[in-house]
Amino acid sequence: MTPAPKEKVLSTESTTPEIPWMLAGWISLLLAVCYLAVIRGLINDWIIDENVGHGFFVPLVAGYVTWQKRDELASVKASPNWFGLVIVVGAALQLYVATLGVEFFLARTALVFSIIGTILFLGGTQVLRVVAFPVFLLFFMIPIPAILYNQITLPLQFLASEVAEIALSLMGIPVLREGNILELPSQKLNVVEACSGIRSLLSLSFLALVYGYFFESRTWIRVLIFLSTVPIAIGANAARVTITGLLSEIDPDLAQGAFHLAEGWVVFVVALALMVLFHTVVVKAAGLAGSGTG
Repeated sequence: MTPAPKEKVLSTESTTPEIPWMLAGWISLLLAVCYLAVIRGLINDWIIDENVGHGFFVPLVAGYVTWQKRDELASVKASPNWFGLVIVVGAALQLYVATLGVEFFLARTALVFSIIGTILFLGGTQVLRVVAFPVFLLFFMIPIPAILYNQITLPLQFLASEVAEIALSLMGIPVLREGNILELPSQKLNVVEACSGIRSLLSLSFLALVYGYFFESRTWIRVLIFLSTVPIAIGANAARVTITGLLSEIDPDLAQGAFHLAEGWVVFVVALALMVLFHTVVVKAAGLAGSGTG
């Protein structure tokens, strides 16, 4: 008796197309060369502009989050989308127009749009969806436009000055406010742009997004954490101005120099702690509401 012939077993292994990493590397290098002037300008701003001092950490954090998603990227189906090439070309035109008009914000956002278009072109919508959050974070490394910056800072200066005036008056310290200038018995305090709170607001909002990503899975709570940074940053900055006015009555030298800088860092850490506390309160409230309805 002859043995029956063995049947061929068809392979059921996944034929998911892989992301062309080699091509992605070459295109990334090409983008870096094309946007070299933009990248150098960004780095220079991170060094000299304290409002975007957190910019150094943005690409590092975005890269780390992307690295954490490496298994998900390996399993996702790569489906190149030619519309991504359209985005890359549109970003190049945006860079050209921005260069002619000396518009730094448009030139720098063109870099991020080029990255988005490249990912879409090489990997498709599914790959772009996986890395959507770290790519979105890249916008936080770009300084906000000067027009918008000026419209935000002046009201914040007035608000911080007004709150400080009320607080100092309640403490029994005579103060006269004229716009963003506080006239105290010992000296005048000018709440300048650097003391408007915009710096804390930008850095704290970036940290809120990162914190929410790592420590909270519910989207609605992540949104609340992000929105909470606005009143927290404004309140913390008003408290800083108030403390500065109080200390200046003790010793005018305490309102300037290294001590004033250290005071700003302490207030920022307190603001960060308040954000974490807010998250804890929201989580507990959500748990109580869930147990109550259950």
